[in-house]
Amino acid sequence: MMELAAYYGRERVRGSVYLAAAMSLLAAMVIWVYPSFADTFGEDELLEAYPPQVLQVFDIETMSSIEGFLSFELYTFGWVILLGLYLAYLAAGTIADDVDRERTDVLLTLPISRASVVAQTFAALAVPIVVVNVITPVVVFVSTRLVDHPIGVADLAAVHVFSIPYLFACAAIGLLASVVASRAAIAQRVALGAIFGLYMLESLLEGTDYEIVGAISPTRYYDPNAILLDAEYDLVGAGILVAATIVLVVVSQLWFRRRDV
Repeated sequence: MMELAAYYGRERVRGSVYLAAAMSLLAAMVIWVYPSFADTFGEDELLEAYPPQVLQVFDIETMSSIEGFLSFELYTFGWVILLGLYLAYLAAGTIADDVDRERTDVLLTLPISRASVVAQTFAALAVPIVVVNVITPVVVFVSTRLVDHPIGVADLAAVHVFSIPYLFACAAIGLLASVVASRAAIAQRVALGAIFGLYMLESLLEGTDYEIVGAISPTRYYDPNAILLDAEYDLVGAGILVAATIVLVVVSQLWFRRRDV
């Protein structure tokens, strides 16, 4: 029943390990430089080093603790932006690339529905999402203790667990682009633009009269600051991301069923 997902998943293992290694290296570098920042500058001096626009866009609240530093340097930049863009780009190149290379016609000669192809292709994206969220927190845990600025285990685990619905939502946006666009390159550009545009929309409209518009952005429902600084776990937000992901996958299935390949 899930042979296609298993095949695509195996194909993504090596790339997922490389991705986890890259994010772990970024985490280690950020943690390694933190003590020099903390010893040299006070909180106000660190914040004053950034323009107000940067503080707003990246939602920087504090740099005086390892949690605040990681929230900006690793999780907002690395998880919310980089990984969000990467998963959307990866998903956007799935269905569309197979159509481009005329592999879909061969695949559909097998006893498998188009809806199942979409669902199993999407399911295989769990491999990079899970691998990066299993390996990297171990590096963060060890590294923060090596520099004598330990981070709480529960909050560290939560910031990664709650990132999983967010990353799946980003991937679902890419999946929809993949079934709608006529070419993989177009789908990937649309997916990247959508994720970055939604991130900027949420960041720039926060605190304004039009803040409600930012509710369409997945970044509204994953806040590393709230988890690491205040130990607040947004279960409702995670549920919204899960529901949005399901809706996007179902819409992608319906669209692909009607699409001429």
